[in-house]
Amino acid sequence: MASKPLTGPKVFLMLVAFFGVVISVNVTMMKLAIATLPGTDVDSPYAAGLTYDREISAAQDQAGRKWRVNAHIERRTDGGATLQVEARDANGQPVTGLKFGGRLERPTDKRADLAVELAEAGMGIYRGNAASVAPGQWDLVIEGDAKGERLFLSRNRVILN
Repeated sequence: MASKPLTGPKVFLMLVAFFGVVISVNVTMMKLAIATLPGTDVDSPYAAGLTYDREISAAQDQAGRKWRVNAHIERRTDGGATLQVEARDANGQPVTGLKFGGRLERPTDKRADLAVELAEAGMGIYRGNAASVAPGQWDLVIEGDAKGERLFLSRNRVILN
């Protein structure tokens, strides 16, 4: 049986087929990577760098207040979660009249973040609910504001079952 000779057009078609497969796999992988990209941690690193000194100053002011803020979050059987924050000043007195807010942030995917509105339920106790909280790891971010100025910020990793 005689073998067919390897000609220029055959080599050209083999090269086109080879690079066609490589390029199509690369394009497919690129599209999948872009579609699942959760985004960046901050929108503008430059702007975040400019506000860094203000953040340090705010953290020092917060530490100087010596508040004790305890948060408890519990995932309910219906898939929602209840968040309770108790705030006390340096003398152990309830901190009232603040606007507390909470956020549940997914460490790996910012698209799944949930805001939790907290309302004052008693002297220094703030409560709120979030619907459809998936189990797993979350970053619980709590902010306390008074008259438009942030007085408290806390970020903690929690695991909800």
